[in-house]
Amino acid sequence: MSGLRTVEEQLERVLAAVRPLEAHVVPVPAAIGRTLREPLRAAVDIPVFDNSAMDGFAVRFADVADASPDRPARLQVVADLPAGTALDPALRAGQAARIMTGSPVPTAADAIVPFEDTAGGLADSLGEIEVRHAPAAVGAHIRRRGGDARTGDELLPAGVALGPLQLAAAAAAGVAEVVVSRAPRVIVVSTGSELVAPGLPLTHGQIPESNSELLAGLVAEAAGEVVLRTTVADDGDGPARIVAEAGRLGADVVVFSGGVSAGAYEVVKNTLGEVMEFARVAMQPGKPQGFGATAGGVLLFGLPGNPVSAAVSFEVFVRPALLALQGRSDLERPRMLLPAASAWRTPPGRRQYLPAVIDRTDPARWTVAPATGGGSASHLAGGLARAQAWAIVPAETAEVAVGDAVEVMLR
Repeated sequence: MSGLRTVEEQLERVLAAVRPLEAHVVPVPAAIGRTLREPLRAAVDIPVFDNSAMDGFAVRFADVADASPDRPARLQVVADLPAGTALDPALRAGQAARIMTGSPVPTAADAIVPFEDTAGGLADSLGEIEVRHAPAAVGAHIRRRGGDARTGDELLPAGVALGPLQLAAAAAAGVAEVVVSRAPRVIVVSTGSELVAPGLPLTHGQIPESNSELLAGLVAEAAGEVVLRTTVADDGDGPARIVAEAGRLGADVVVFSGGVSAGAYEVVKNTLGEVMEFARVAMQPGKPQGFGATAGGVLLFGLPGNPVSAAVSFEVFVRPALLALQGRSDLERPRMLLPAASAWRTPPGRRQYLPAVIDRTDPARWTVAPATGGGSASHLAGGLARAQAWAIVPAETAEVAVGDAVEVMLR
């Protein structure tokens, strides 16, 4: 379709305007969801010391190497080692120490015998014990110091999002603080004289305003911070006033929904033409797009106003920009190929982003289908509630048949 910009060309323009935000040091507990800006390196070994992987007895392997039910090895327990102990008892031939999981292994021991491999187990674990099953080898059931990581090892590269698993690893490595990106500050603006807050009475021609709820939630998912969420009418200079306010609020990004198409009352297009470029992109939904930046570097996005269009446009253009601002190494959501569970038609000459559901009933063969019977029509806000992914169909594909492999972007 002539005159349309490709998705890649539009995204390239967006990312070329991104300048990574400043980094700062925060305590590990405050870093959830943030992006690591310097590699995370271990401050201590993991494990910190040789420790027991089992509840049982620390022994000298030579003393128990031939133990069997018919010929048990008899050992004298000379120490008791709970987790956290600082003791390092000497063990002579024929001696053992009772030890709990995670406790430091005595220097003199080179194997652990679990309670279940002795005659009396925990109930008879002090005094003399009988070992009925020999450990498999020297080092059995011992977690060696530094077996997971050594001091100074890189645990995570820069550009990684820090979730609970990553922060737990940082804590286990003795790291108290991490260098992360500041959260992008975002203004979310819905345009439209017809918009009314949800729950208020509607007169003829009015609709509940939902895009700010959608976009604010998507900003939060991308680790951004919404500093202002508001609505402006289709007349007046509301968008220009918002952009002027962005500097006072310290905003990095302003996201408008609505007011960017070809109608007579496109308030974003009519008031911000000097700082934003408005283009048609070969995608459906989401063909009309606006983007620009102020002299101070605030990124300005103009998204279509229909809810599905706004959601798709955010995923394709705004989310990558928010992640790039934070220095994220991976700007895309996970993608996979799934067979189509139903057939649907696609728009000619435009890449389709279809709200989709994934049938996971058969773990070996997931399938994908439209989230609504109306396909990717941009006004189907209710269908977004069921969407688990976006089915992405190339512009040259006229229709999808049952069983066709479809690229799916997971949410």
